[in-house]
Amino acid sequence: MSTTWTAYRRARRQSRQAWALLLLLAVGAAAGLAWFFTSGQFATAGPTGTGPSEVRVYDPAWMKPVRPVLPVPAGTAAEALENLPVKGRAAKDNYERTEFGQAWLDVDRNGCDTRNDVLRRDLSDVSFTEGSKCRVAAGQFQEPYTGQHVAFRRGPETSAAVQIDHVVALADSWQKGAQQLTAAQRQSLANDPLNLVAADGPENGKKGAGDAATWLPANKNIRCHYVARQISVKAAYRLWVTQAEKDAMKRVLSACPGQETIRTD
Repeated sequence: MSTTWTAYRRARRQSRQAWALLLLLAVGAAAGLAWFFTSGQFATAGPTGTGPSEVRVYDPAWMKPVRPVLPVPAGTAAEALENLPVKGRAAKDNYERTEFGQAWLDVDRNGCDTRNDVLRRDLSDVSFTEGSKCRVAAGQFQEPYTGQHVAFRRGPETSAAVQIDHVVALADSWQKGAQQLTAAQRQSLANDPLNLVAADGPENGKKGAGDAATWLPANKNIRCHYVARQISVKAAYRLWVTQAEKDAMKRVLSACPGQETIRTD
C-alpha cells in the first residue's frame, strides 16, 4: 500500500510540474505575441533611425533655411495631412527640370551650392577637395533609405553612388501644384534642405518621381520620418496629394501617430 501511495504522489507531482511548464510556455508565447504586435512588428515602422538626414534639416552653423511659400505647420504629420488638398494629377507633358531653375544653386547664399551643402550636412568624416571649403571629396553615413553604411568618394565613376534625393520629387510636385508657383518659389522648392536628403544612388533611381503610393524606403525605420517630411514639404509649398497617396501616408503614420511635422524652427 505504501508503495502504491508513493507512486501516486510521484505521479501527481510530475503532473503538477508538467502543467506548470505548460503554463510557463503559454505565458512566454503570449508575451512574445504582445512584443510582436507592439514593439516588434510595428517598431520597424517607427519614427526614428540612425542616419543624420532622418532628423537634420539644416546646420545653422553654416547653412541658412530656405524660405518656403508657407511655414510648415506645427503639430503631427497626420493632422497636417488632413489639411492637404486631395486632387488628381495634373498633366506632366509640359514638365521640364528647368522650370525649377538651374540644378544645385546657392539659394541660401552661404557660398556653397546645394548639393555640397547637403553632402556636408548628412555625411560624417567629411573631407573637401584641395583648395575648396565647399566641394565634398569624401565622407560616410548611415544611408536612410536602406539603413546601410555607405561611403562617398567624389569621382567620375563613384559620385553617382550617393545622390541627393528630392523627398517630394520635382516631377511629382509639378503634377500636384508646383505649376501654380512662381519661378522663384519653384527654385526654392528644388533647393530647400527640407526637401533634400543624401541617398543611395540605386535606391534613388528606383524611386524616380514616385510618391508614397508607389514607393517607400526599404528601411522601414525611416518611413514615418520620410512621410512626415513629404507632408511638411507639400504643406510648405501648397502642393496637394492624390487619394491613393494620402491613403498610403495614413497607413504609414498609423504606426506612429505622434510623428510630428519636420520644421526648421
